[in-house]
Amino acid sequence: MSTFSGNLRHDDSDNGRDCWTVSDGKNFRLRGKNFCSDKTKVTAGKSLMDLVAVDWFKDTKRMDHVARRPGCAAQVASEKGLFSLVINLQVPGSTHYSMIFYFVMKKLIPGSLFQRFVDGDDEFRNSRMKLIPSVPKGSWIVRQSVGSSPCLLGKAVDCNYIRGPKYLEIDVDVGSSTVANGVMGLVIGVVTSLVVDMAFVVQGNTPDELPEPLIGAARVCHIELSSAVVPKMEPEASTEKVIL
Repeated sequence: MSTFSGNLRHDDSDNGRDCWTVSDGKNFRLRGKNFCSDKTKVTAGKSLMDLVAVDWFKDTKRMDHVARRPGCAAQVASEKGLFSLVINLQVPGSTHYSMIFYFVMKKLIPGSLFQRFVDGDDEFRNSRMKLIPSVPKGSWIVRQSVGSSPCLLGKAVDCNYIRGPKYLEIDVDVGSSTVANGVMGLVIGVVTSLVVDMAFVVQGNTPDELPEPLIGAARVCHIELSSAVVPKMEPEASTEKVIL
């Protein structure tokens, strides 16, 4: 992990502030092998991917396709032959914020549910990427507002998927949903007092897709808005067709 870096500090201590750590999979319950018949959920096991870095950005505009930044964790992973999933949670406002999670693994397993998700079309991706939130430390009103129910991200908010050579980035536009934007507005206002867990899961719907795979889980602790930095973004390559 020492070869990867993000601007948000990694700290595994119990009293860390303005930092991230890996959330224990035992904090989450996923669909078990027999869910289709008995609706039983089980404690999440080992995650498919390792969380290696988190970036905490701000700008005057929304920050899209952050994985193209030279030197970011996704680019470093690609140079090492690793595959990355980049989840960019975009929070709009007078200042736009993005919290970006970089998960890596050695390679995609052909035929696996996760590989089908990565290489599927947007309709399939929107029907499968699931976020399970939790607020282990925070006010009652925030814990009630955020809840702990699984949410299909692509059904709740607009998600844009960018498939790079060795990565998939998901830009999650929280502002595209009035409800989600309202909850995030509440969270941002008191974020310094919160500890928030997030698990990312590919939903399993059929017996051959169960038990559900946990992609990875993150915990962010007592985040300071002032610690967000303005990223240096490379211009997007032109997508215009050249007419000969």
